[in-house]
Amino acid sequence: MKVGVQIHPQNATMAALRAGWEGVDQLGVDSLWTWDHFFPPLYGKADESHFEGWQVLAAMAVTTSNVSQIGMLVTACGYRNPDLLADMARTLDHLSDGRAVLGIGAGWMDRDEVEYGYPVRTPVQRLDALAEALPRIRRRLGLLRPGPIGRLPILIGGNGERRTLRLVAEHADMWNGYGDAEVIRAKNTALDRWCEEIGRDPREIERTVWIERVDPASMRSLVDAGAEHLILGLRAPYDLQAVERLVAAREAF
Repeated sequence: MKVGVQIHPQNATMAALRAGWEGVDQLGVDSLWTWDHFFPPLYGKADESHFEGWQVLAAMAVTTSNVSQIGMLVTACGYRNPDLLADMARTLDHLSDGRAVLGIGAGWMDRDEVEYGYPVRTPVQRLDALAEALPRIRRRLGLLRPGPIGRLPILIGGNGERRTLRLVAEHADMWNGYGDAEVIRAKNTALDRWCEEIGRDPREIERTVWIERVDPASMRSLVDAGAEHLILGLRAPYDLQAVERLVAAREAF
């Protein structure tokens, strides 16, 4: 099992944010992530401080050396041209010496779209855009010179069984989901079915799950349900002791 940390770029100064990710990098986790929003999306006040994710990600790439993967969990495909996004991810891969993951999803936050002048899309339209973007991203990654240093896996985030998990089976190297063990077991089963339908070995897709807290019993149940990589969402002030407990739980497994 692998463990990672998603640093939330919300309600913190840049100095505190950087101290947080550099501290995480010293504690033995496998992966480091942030999110792609323009405003606080999940908790706190709507006017709390917040920073743009891709520039935070670039800074993470050049100020860490121990984590083996760095990526966005996840970028909204409608916020950037797919070819541009591929180029950004390739550049991140070079900044990180081959550690980048291109994390992408359909997106969901209306406020980001409204206040930044993007077309406001329905969930169906966002999934349509994701389905269109993924082949373009793969094509552009093959055309860029120089190409990525490392493998540059594509991670798709989302729990939708009818469309999102099919896109994972068709295009992704990694999947990120959320929920309790019962939910994750059901999503893994659905993903396996899509792999069988299109003729892909389901073992090729790494199963990652976002978790809100370090609870060894819950973590064990998620691993039993098929999770291979647990990613802790870490909000400010960044509790590095929680990260130490995360690593200790991995070692105990």
